[in-house]
Amino acid sequence: MSQYFQVHPVNPQARLIKQAAQIIHGGGIVALPTDSCYALVCHLDDKAAVERLRRIRGIDEKHHLTLLCRDLSEIGVYARVDNKQFRLLKAATPGPFTFILEATRCVPRRLSHPSRKTIGLRVPENAIVEALLAELQQPLLGTTLIMPGDDEPLTDPDAIRERLEKQVDLIVDGGACSFEPTTVVDLSGAEPELVRQGRGDPAVLGL
Repeated sequence: MSQYFQVHPVNPQARLIKQAAQIIHGGGIVALPTDSCYALVCHLDDKAAVERLRRIRGIDEKHHLTLLCRDLSEIGVYARVDNKQFRLLKAATPGPFTFILEATRCVPRRLSHPSRKTIGLRVPENAIVEALLAELQQPLLGTTLIMPGDDEPLTDPDAIRERLEKQVDLIVDGGACSFEPTTVVDLSGAEPELVRQGRGDPAVLGL
């Protein structure tokens, strides 16, 4: 049975954020709101938690998981970013964009795409996620909360509780979220490529 925290979406309670971080450090899977949809997240370095997250979502190792980072400098630790890519990242972060970039050696090999050695990264603009990342002092590994067989993400905390309270360790209720996932842009090639149109406006990137 999962825990259920009602967290203020603008001024997250420090006590609850600290408890959420402890659950993540202990190998927990957490459902939480972002600036697009709700997401499932876990500790970057916990192999068992990552495998469990993939099972809940019904995805294999070819599906890009995303690193939720605090800022651009943290993205630079986990991905190779040249000057052109940096300018694009700066124009669209923080915000509802996921960028696919070449992973550095700081990313465990099991997390990057098995054939392309790429990783998805984003800097969310959401007070709850920002507070949790600041408490953890490292990225979270996450994926949009779309359950196997569903076409739409889960965005209502009560529905998430009904579906997932026996599968995840914590549900963070930060209110209802957008139905739109992030806009995904592949920056690993010669030119930026729009992979998925979502909440972020690709015109910000000239796409």
